[in-house]
Amino acid sequence: MNVEVNVEAVETIIGHTFRNRKLLEDALTHSSFHQYQNFERLEFLGDIALSLSLSNHLFLAYPSLQPYHLSLLRAANVSTDRLARLCVRHRLQSFLRHRSPTLLPKIQEFAEAVAEEGDLVAHGGSVKAPKVLADILESVAGAVYVDVDFDIQKFWLIIRGLLEPLVTPDIVSQQPQPVTMLYELCQKNGKQVDIKYWRNDGKTIASVYVDGQFVTSASSDQKDIAKLDAAKLALDKIANSFPANTSMLEFSAGVDGSFEIEFAKHELNELCGKKKWSKPVFSITNTEGQPHQRIFVCSVQVTTTEGTFQMTGERRTRVRDAENSAASLMIQALQECNHL
Repeated sequence: MNVEVNVEAVETIIGHTFRNRKLLEDALTHSSFHQYQNFERLEFLGDIALSLSLSNHLFLAYPSLQPYHLSLLRAANVSTDRLARLCVRHRLQSFLRHRSPTLLPKIQEFAEAVAEEGDLVAHGGSVKAPKVLADILESVAGAVYVDVDFDIQKFWLIIRGLLEPLVTPDIVSQQPQPVTMLYELCQKNGKQVDIKYWRNDGKTIASVYVDGQFVTSASSDQKDIAKLDAAKLALDKIANSFPANTSMLEFSAGVDGSFEIEFAKHELNELCGKKKWSKPVFSITNTEGQPHQRIFVCSVQVTTTEGTFQMTGERRTRVRDAENSAASLMIQALQECNHL
């Protein structure tokens, strides 16, 4: 592992010559590389700068797009998977200073998957993106933002080159999220879908139930990949049993946990009240870990005038955060099924 960062090579990739080169060196230093300033602070700043600059761009580029869909489109462009793919595309990971033996195998596996699948995979591919790859791109973005004196317009002119090609509404609609498609297909046919999870031999198994009846299951080292694969299998199994004219989504940015709506539980309660639906019902579906290190998974059920939706959220360390995750996914599902 080289101690020095090849600053000139990275500057060429970014298209920006740094006034303060130490910023770029810090941005490419992992926390395992001791005695050097690591990228965590710049990653924090880069995350915010990317979100703000992209929000400005989307607001101007798509004047007729509603706020909710703008949020989904922004999420598709700055998700962990998307940023990780861009990092691999520009080979930024090859400049990272680290001393972690576990990083390289994960990065290599993901890079091989990206080589086969390409950059524009709107909802995540066959291999879960290592978060460190997204961290690298965010920290480099943070370094650029500081180097241009926090000028968001100058920052966007530089950093947009790393984000191209941007995910557009057309790209997203051409890659509908299987989980969302499954929920919409069943809902339109008066069926209730539930996806349940458990662990076996170190793998997560996702099982799809329709109206309480088992349909299919899939397993993976990663929960979200298991869910994605199970939804694909379920769609293949049940699609022919429903009327051929059932319509699918026209716009979908994916109910996949890639981003979360702040105060989603409160918003969901308000939405149900406005629609004169029953209050959403939350429940804890799984608890893991020791008493002082609990991990919770919550689900939420919403009964509309046309049927019942149930969504299971992501794993969280607090019940209220687990409930918020479930509520966030529920709001996305209801919006994409044109119920909001």
